[in-house]
Amino acid sequence: MASSLLRNPNLLSTTPSLPTFSSKPTPFSFRVKPSRHCSISLRSQTLRLSCSISDPSPLPPHIPLRRRPEYIPNRISDPSYVRVFDTTLRDGEQSPGATLTSKEKLDIARQLAKLGVDIIEAGFPAASKDDFEAVKTIAETIGNTVDENGYVPVICGLSRCNKKDIERAWDAVKYAKRPRIHTFIATSDIHLEHKLKKTKAEVIEIARNMVRFARSLGCEDVEFSPEDAGRSEREYLYEILGEVIKAGATTLNIPDTVGITLPIEFGQLIADIKANTPGIENVIISTHCQNDLGLSTANTLSGAHAGARQVEVTINGIGERAGNASLEEVVMAIKCRGDHVLGGLFTGLDTRHIVMTSKMVEEYTGMQTQPHKAIVGANAFAHESGIHQDGMLKHKGTYEIICPEEIGLERSNDAGIVLGKLSGRHALKDRLTELGYDLDDEQLSTIFWRFKTVAEQKKRVTDADIIALVSDEVFQPEAVWKLLDIQITCGTLGLSTATVKLADADGKEHVACSMGTGPVDSAYKAVDLIVKEPATLLEYSMNAVTEGIDAIATTRVLIRGSNKYSSTNAITGEEVLRTFSGTGSEIDIVVSSVKAYVGALNKMMDFKENSSPTKIPSQKNRVPA
Repeated sequence: MASSLLRNPNLLSTTPSLPTFSSKPTPFSFRVKPSRHCSISLRSQTLRLSCSISDPSPLPPHIPLRRRPEYIPNRISDPSYVRVFDTTLRDGEQSPGATLTSKEKLDIARQLAKLGVDIIEAGFPAASKDDFEAVKTIAETIGNTVDENGYVPVICGLSRCNKKDIERAWDAVKYAKRPRIHTFIATSDIHLEHKLKKTKAEVIEIARNMVRFARSLGCEDVEFSPEDAGRSEREYLYEILGEVIKAGATTLNIPDTVGITLPIEFGQLIADIKANTPGIENVIISTHCQNDLGLSTANTLSGAHAGARQVEVTINGIGERAGNASLEEVVMAIKCRGDHVLGGLFTGLDTRHIVMTSKMVEEYTGMQTQPHKAIVGANAFAHESGIHQDGMLKHKGTYEIICPEEIGLERSNDAGIVLGKLSGRHALKDRLTELGYDLDDEQLSTIFWRFKTVAEQKKRVTDADIIALVSDEVFQPEAVWKLLDIQITCGTLGLSTATVKLADADGKEHVACSMGTGPVDSAYKAVDLIVKEPATLLEYSMNAVTEGIDAIATTRVLIRGSNKYSSTNAITGEEVLRTFSGTGSEIDIVVSSVKAYVGALNKMMDFKENSSPTKIPSQKNRVPA
């Protein structure tokens, strides 16, 4: 937000000519319009600006104050630059119920590129045919889209330390302008003894050979991770990391796989690796922190402060068990405190796309963000306490350290506009923009007609209603089946009966009727008669998005299919049954429920059509090649 003064000349009463860059701070000042105050100093090639604005206006196009350095796999020309490695599509998708379709993965990858992440870990290509094709498609499209500043994300594929995995990863990512292979093997004593059943010397030999093999395929960007580094013996870590550097690794990722370290410990681990690993000056050190003790963000920042120049994160912090370090938390902490506390660290992200990216991941995965989640939670910029409200009315800086506009969230408009049945397309578009949604014309048209339908039934359409409609129309899987009509008969006088009409992908209509113990049960059974794809309902929840009897109901379901819906777990090598989530929103609660169920079935069937699990021996049974 601070930089908006330079990007918006309307804020200035005069525009000064900037002084020549020099090695010494060069302060200068200028007049600003009433209620805006700022001071600026220049140092080297870094523009430092601080300001407070009591009536922030929408941000103009993003112009970063510090340039993203040219991408070189094993070094960064600016020692203060931190690469952001997003693993939402790989580690994040390992969250129970977070299965994504190929289209959803591509949409998220495209949004991550808008956000400006340096590396997108697009998946684990050896897990299934669907994972392979998704990574390949992302490499061919997103990995070849260069913006006007020359930015194009690195596309990375994960592999275990075996030739088949590595070949599969390379075959998927090699189409990108900047492909990367990320390979890993465990190094802690507990993993060596109980999982791998190998000696330390054997693991070093495997790691060395597999990094060398990855380079031999033509991949010039190879990342190596010693799994469970947080519990590994230090001297052994130095040794294995030194060997993979000699074999050609360009990035060394240090994972706290079980989230056991404290910030002071993890920072010291990075510092020790930096001080004691031979050849470390020729590679980038990276962090990957799990959140089992709620310290993933703190550990990541501690690692960056100690010398790591890549951080591995996920949108909304999703991932295995308690999740990963949250991208939005890490990036905004660096943005807010990088200069003052972290020695000048900065990233190349356009943070105005954080909200939209967060919403997309939330809706596609079905994993709801808790209201008090830092940065992107519904309450992150809400003030209910009277004391806080008083302070905010006097000066927003009294209780906010981040302007919501910085992350792409604009405050509720102050123009007194209330959306209702007489509101037009332009008013709706403006409100969607304020809520952080960047929709194309086709999506806006679809939302507009749904909005008009709801507005006919409600006197006032709230932000929560609009968010629910966007979720129901935009963030939905490709339709194998689409709900057309539903009629329910229920009550205390007999079994509930449901008649459901669905349309298949070719537009052909199918009708079925069924009885059940209630309206939702009978409707789901009627859907099953049409789809003919057995599924087990694991979770069902419904929430009213606003108060009042006319509120829109949002339903979320989680289902599991038969054992043919499985993929390979990247860590254990075991085949795991996939679960699929679906959401639906409608004023009628039964229609909302059926939409959610059909959405989950669509995800499951899309996965079936594109997936054929690749059987790969687990590391503990594989003889190193």
